[in-house]
Amino acid sequence: MSGALLVAGTTSDAGKSVVTAGICRWLVRQGVSVAPFKAQNMSNNSMVTADGAEIGRAQVMQAAAARVEPEAHMNPVLLKPGGENSSQVVLLGRPVADVTALSYRPMKAALLEQVLASLADLRSRFDVVVCEGAGSPTEINLRADDIANMGLATAADLPVVVVGDIDRGGVFAALHGTVALMPPEDQRLVAGFLVNKFRGDVRLLRPGLDRISALTGRPVLGVLPWLGGLELDVEDSLGIGADRGPAGPPHGEEVLRISVARVPRLSNFTDLDALAAEPGVLVRYATRPEELADADLVVLPGTRSTVADLGWLRSTGLADAVARRAAEGAPVLGICGGHQMLARTITDDVESRAGTVPGLGLLPADVRFAREKTLARPVGTALGERVAGYEIHHGTVTVDDGAERFLDGARSGAVFGTTWHGALENDGFRRAFLGEVARLTGRRFVPAPDTDFAALREARLDRLGDLVAEHADTDALWRLIEGGPPAGLPLLPPGSGLSPR
Repeated sequence: MSGALLVAGTTSDAGKSVVTAGICRWLVRQGVSVAPFKAQNMSNNSMVTADGAEIGRAQVMQAAAARVEPEAHMNPVLLKPGGENSSQVVLLGRPVADVTALSYRPMKAALLEQVLASLADLRSRFDVVVCEGAGSPTEINLRADDIANMGLATAADLPVVVVGDIDRGGVFAALHGTVALMPPEDQRLVAGFLVNKFRGDVRLLRPGLDRISALTGRPVLGVLPWLGGLELDVEDSLGIGADRGPAGPPHGEEVLRISVARVPRLSNFTDLDALAAEPGVLVRYATRPEELADADLVVLPGTRSTVADLGWLRSTGLADAVARRAAEGAPVLGICGGHQMLARTITDDVESRAGTVPGLGLLPADVRFAREKTLARPVGTALGERVAGYEIHHGTVTVDDGAERFLDGARSGAVFGTTWHGALENDGFRRAFLGEVARLTGRRFVPAPDTDFAALREARLDRLGDLVAEHADTDALWRLIEGGPPAGLPLLPPGSGLSPR
């Protein structure tokens, strides 16, 4: 059996995904075959593998860090939140149920069996498997049937490293409390800490590092500095609201401003990463009509719930603002759920069960939701360029005969719609599309001729590998991977007297 390690975190967004990716890139540079793994992922940011399975986008990014093809075993359980208290369960890349938080819990025992089988399968084929936890490993209300954190670690006897986000503050209390609230069988697996997102001189942190090690009996295995400009694929949308600013000065005389509707159930927001990587392109998120006023392009992105988010678009006034833009010939792009919103009608007896509702009526098309989910990796052409993308949807868009086509969707004047995610990651197509937006708006913007998004993403993964190699105790990480949890780790109160049940 190969070596393995679980990267847990004190909170969501502590940096588990990027630290896992960094460890994968560091390992593969050592000539080790490595696979990422996340037992259960709750995210609407997903992708389709080459064999048609849907998995979390973060695991796709981590597979790229490991230089391997992503597969369903890397994320056997994916939960896709939809309504206020419901999620779709995707098992080994295929949807199997819609559940509430309470109805999901009885499923977990069977899912743990599948999770452990997937982990064992990866460990039989790779030298190392780097596992990522979910949320916090000390959610004491959920520990009894946990399959993603310490439930997984105890079942597979995995050494655990806990990542703390110092940028949020309170990192020492978070690290100590994470361990102290665990029962003994969990505590014995927590072998060390990583402090993440540190800004400043690490010498100022040293007294705290020494003290937390003394209090817990566990070493701090590294202090990872804050790295800006990564914009790597992530699981949730906690950090997407802020303006990133252009990736660099414009290649032409003017910038392009792109406003993305920040719908409540936003999915696949990484579709916009390639635009944000373009010099002179400013991508920001909008929740009010006035935030569209100076935009050269408005994007209606993917959504986990098309009808509900279309209602939100109308209630905020954004729908009227988009309609006014279209009437004035200003560019609008709809992607997947956003594409569905642009149609005349949406018939949904599957997702929202709302029946037939009016769409925005900006494209000559109608939408009907099917019970079977479409998962595909299509290839085509648009604007004279080859395009490869991926599809994840229940809603099927039927475009009128004779309408101008745009990939699998339609174009009507300056309004574009496609179901394909990832299309903008194709460099030639992205440049052609931005050039068309500049032409339609009269902007003196010229797409940079040399932006290579795949190379940019690869360079970001290399930076993560450098982060681990330069700032983590890699010898200690190796010992944990090869030797498992060290013996004799002290038990901390009050968890030292607790049972996990």
